[in-house]
Amino acid sequence: MVESLRPPDPDAALLAEAASGDREAFDELVRRHRDAVYRWTRSITGRDDAAEDVLQETFLAAFRHAGSFEGRSSVRTWLLTIARNQARRRHRRPEPQPETEPSLERLGLAAGWGSEPTDPEGETSRAEQLERLTAALGRLREEDRQVLVARDLEGLSGPETAALLDISLPAMKARLHRARLRLVAELHGVGGDDDDNQEGQQEDERDGT
Repeated sequence: MVESLRPPDPDAALLAEAASGDREAFDELVRRHRDAVYRWTRSITGRDDAAEDVLQETFLAAFRHAGSFEGRSSVRTWLLTIARNQARRRHRRPEPQPETEPSLERLGLAAGWGSEPTDPEGETSRAEQLERLTAALGRLREEDRQVLVARDLEGLSGPETAALLDISLPAMKARLHRARLRLVAELHGVGGDDDDNQEGQQEDERDGT
């Protein structure tokens, strides 16, 4: 009998221990994923206080339902899905103001804008780029922010991102492409209008959203 070559998932093992009542195992799981879940909830709620509230609700729900994890996705994707559902229940949709952090550079590069500064004034250039990138990300609609955060900031795979957003893989790829284009447009001061958003929604539907 050939044994599976898939390595054991340490996160899944911790979650299984948490389901049996091991609080220390769950605390370790929180330590590993807290930052990622917070960034995700922040991208949805647009506010630090709301993001913290959703973060707490997410891990409480995860602890209560640890035994329901079936392993069809990574534990991180499972947690981000819970966070998205918790945020939706709160129905808080203020104007977003995403936090500035070095990982935003990856998002800008993924969108085809900017580059690593190489001149002596590089640090100033980097700070200015991050400031512009943060502002541009905040002007995008929620759907665009979510796919950019999941795919380009958190580094989820294509299938994981599609599952998290509850859309098909082709629809996710199309949405990600449009979101990157819109981000670049915002960075250059030529952001799209409501007609562009409506067109994107129609394309999502055709791609199997």
